[in-house]
Amino acid sequence: MILKNRFYLPSLADMLFLSIFLYLCLSQGMQLLVDCDTGYHIRAGEWILANHAIPRLDIFSFHTPTIPWTAHEWLSEVIMAMIHNLAGLTGVVVFFTFLLALTFYLLFLMVRREEGNILIAVMVTLLATAASQVHWLARPHIFSLLLLVPWYQILEEYRNGTRNRLYYLPIIMLFWVNLHGGYVSGFMLLGIYLVSELPAFFSKNSQDKSGALKRFKHLGITMLICIPVACINPYGYHILLFPFNLVSNKLLMDNVSEFMSPNFHEPSPFKYLLLLLITVLAASRKRLSCKDLILLLVFLNMSLYSVRYITLFAIIAAPILLRQADFLLNDSHGRFVDALKKRAQNIGKVDMTAGSILWPMLAILSVAGAVSFNAIHYEFDPKKKPVDAVKFLEKTNLTGNMFNDDEFGDYLIYATWPRHKVFFDGRSDMYGTERLKEYMKIRSFAEGWEQTIEKYDINWIIYNTDSPFARYLKERNDWKLIYHDKVASIFVKHEK
Repeated sequence: MILKNRFYLPSLADMLFLSIFLYLCLSQGMQLLVDCDTGYHIRAGEWILANHAIPRLDIFSFHTPTIPWTAHEWLSEVIMAMIHNLAGLTGVVVFFTFLLALTFYLLFLMVRREEGNILIAVMVTLLATAASQVHWLARPHIFSLLLLVPWYQILEEYRNGTRNRLYYLPIIMLFWVNLHGGYVSGFMLLGIYLVSELPAFFSKNSQDKSGALKRFKHLGITMLICIPVACINPYGYHILLFPFNLVSNKLLMDNVSEFMSPNFHEPSPFKYLLLLLITVLAASRKRLSCKDLILLLVFLNMSLYSVRYITLFAIIAAPILLRQADFLLNDSHGRFVDALKKRAQNIGKVDMTAGSILWPMLAILSVAGAVSFNAIHYEFDPKKKPVDAVKFLEKTNLTGNMFNDDEFGDYLIYATWPRHKVFFDGRSDMYGTERLKEYMKIRSFAEGWEQTIEKYDINWIIYNTDSPFARYLKERNDWKLIYHDKVASIFVKHEK
């Protein structure tokens, strides 16, 4: 006999939340700090809080004249700075871990609303979660992942006629545009739902035409409202152009690792998600709707172009894959298939009566307590980042302009700014094509690199020890090695 409410039992959604949240908090939180961009975001947020203004010009590099800077993630940076001031880097890691767990908790709830086989829903969500790990970092783009799910769900509910909550989208956009440039994916999604209504206009069924016209009108009005709402930010309408300027920079897209295409030579959950999707679509007799087809084509193209978009594709593909797989399963028969359906029905009934916010809240409170007592502690990995080199810098009187590894730049901003200002860091879009070319020329000691060093009056260099550039400098007489460890080497220019 099934009880009416088993609040003491965690639901499958609760268990997914707990698995992600506790797994990252207790053992893998360091992975969220693999990229030191977290550091400059924190310092930018602190500057905003201290100055009560949004920076319009670069504050972290020594370049003159000062470079214009569109700090489009300013609200995320303020949030990160506040958390850092309260609980340090560990607090930042735990916060983004919570956002990730919440994202896929909400995705599972969205998938479950399809009322399909619960076992398939679990499998699809787990695979989407695994595929998205490729870009799990303590950085502002996690806000985009979180906001994409309710945005997607609201559009799905409206398209299916379940309920109309389109009025929430402008509110979400108001926050999204100030948190991260991924707000563009929200506009893309809204545009796809809008365009997918057009084929119904050619239908012979007058009822289909009428319904499509109504939806097209409502979605169009929502789009027209969201556009001016997106302009409510420190940079006005210019923010609408920023993402397009970024992706149109071919040099940047071809030389920054997270913008490059995924590597299929290694085991990849994304590859398996894609193969499963192809298999299910090929085997299922159910045709994709125009909307689902466009969604898959657009976001798959993005994920094949750049590894950072795999997370978006995983979220978009999950409900579509579930619908197709569920239809394929219901269209199949046999002892094993029938047993699977029966088991899924039983699990689904129990899951409907289980769960509350009890277990997630207990987990959050437990982790918060562990952080406060320093039982959980995360920082940038000294085996991969120039932590010890920075400690050396603190004991020296090095002054003047530096040249630095761009991977080190973000950490140097976090650990040494404003005492030291960098040559280059993770804000490649701000530095622009010419400075990126100059940076690449120096690190590859290409022809003319010494002239670039002279141009910027660089008198010391901090660079990755295990790099051709560092090994090259060791062989030169005009650069003296003053610090060396397995991660970073520091060179000073010999006085002539």
